[in-house]
Amino acid sequence: MELGDALAYLDRHLNREATAGRIEGLHLDHMRRLMEVLGDPHLSYPAITITGTNGKGSVARMMTALLVESGLSVGTYTSPHLEQLNERLAWNGEPISDEALAELISELAAIEPILGITPSWFELMTAGALSWFAGVAVDVAVLEVGLLGRFDATTVVDADVAVITNIGFDHTDGVGDWRAAIASEKAGIVKPGSFLVLGETDEALRSIFLAEGPRQTWEREVDFEATRSLAAVGGRLVDIQTPLGRLDELYVPVHGEHQADNAAVAVAAVEAFFGRALDEDVATQAFAGLTIPGRLEVMGHGPLVIIDGAHNPLGAEVITATLAEDFEVVGRRILVVGMLEGRDLTAMLEALDIGSFDLVVATSPVWARAVPAEVVGEAAAGLGATVDVIDDVTEAVDHALLAAGEDGLVLIAGSLYVAGEARSHFAARLRRSPA
Repeated sequence: MELGDALAYLDRHLNREATAGRIEGLHLDHMRRLMEVLGDPHLSYPAITITGTNGKGSVARMMTALLVESGLSVGTYTSPHLEQLNERLAWNGEPISDEALAELISELAAIEPILGITPSWFELMTAGALSWFAGVAVDVAVLEVGLLGRFDATTVVDADVAVITNIGFDHTDGVGDWRAAIASEKAGIVKPGSFLVLGETDEALRSIFLAEGPRQTWEREVDFEATRSLAAVGGRLVDIQTPLGRLDELYVPVHGEHQADNAAVAVAAVEAFFGRALDEDVATQAFAGLTIPGRLEVMGHGPLVIIDGAHNPLGAEVITATLAEDFEVVGRRILVVGMLEGRDLTAMLEALDIGSFDLVVATSPVWARAVPAEVVGEAAAGLGATVDVIDDVTEAVDHALLAAGEDGLVLIAGSLYVAGEARSHFAARLRRSPA
């Protein structure tokens, strides 16, 4: 099966990512059956599983870098992808090749007739990842949860270390004690015997996680934390304290105060996995090469172009705070924004502080749940913004670049799918540029 045929096979299966993130009817029966037919590949290596409202992708990349620098063979499974499906499956930080991905999906297609079930798109992808990791003989897998936790396909794995980054407003109707409800779902990644690394600091939620029976728990701001975080050129200098050791002036080459907390969670999780403190040189070298595409990523200067895939108000507030702290802009400020259904448009736009932008360019990514650009534009105009509506993301970006001028800022935000299309567009622009 060629890659195109393999992707077409996948797309014939229900994709919950494209159906408004509905959670009713979720269970692990299909994943257990897939694992059984594949020979239970997930039992051949330990795993670190991570969930949370925000920060999962950043922490997964940080943990991977620390584990690889420590000499381990590491499989990493994340979602969604920015530009190519291959990004979701990585070995020592390198995405799976087209050939290997096509072969993997072909193997899944071959076994489906004997399953007696019809798995979903995400279940197939997750099963493929767990199988591939066994095939390349990883020492450990880092698994990012796709949706919530308790019934996510990744939760078929019993995590050696279970990581919760935080609990915020996402995948909820906001009715009743929604924080406790979300926490209860995310707590499902904690299995009896898991070492829980808890980044959420709300004391009212603590008992929900502890009720799952972890063998040991480290809590941020109790057992570990970033004790100091200073803005530096291109990132931050961070001091991290854990029960096992201390790292001082660790350079984390990504923008945002929140990345200090993410780094502390990543360090704590890896030390929990090893049962020992990380060597300072290992941590320094691991973070030196760290990149987190699509997260406050600087794509160009003249104008300054920043891409961020934050898709909920908490993430949008982080963007706003980081722009104020880490970047100084004297020219025009242009926001390119597109979103998916299921988001509170007004809350997102307010969190992005659209009043501080000279122009908002409303757009719409190529995705099943994309909100039409004119709807985003109407919401922005309702908040008093000057708005241009351009459906195509690449055209919206080019329009914003011209509007900003060399001294300005272009922020591209609202969804990872908008960020991915914009990122691909910038890559194409670079290829077209003369050497």
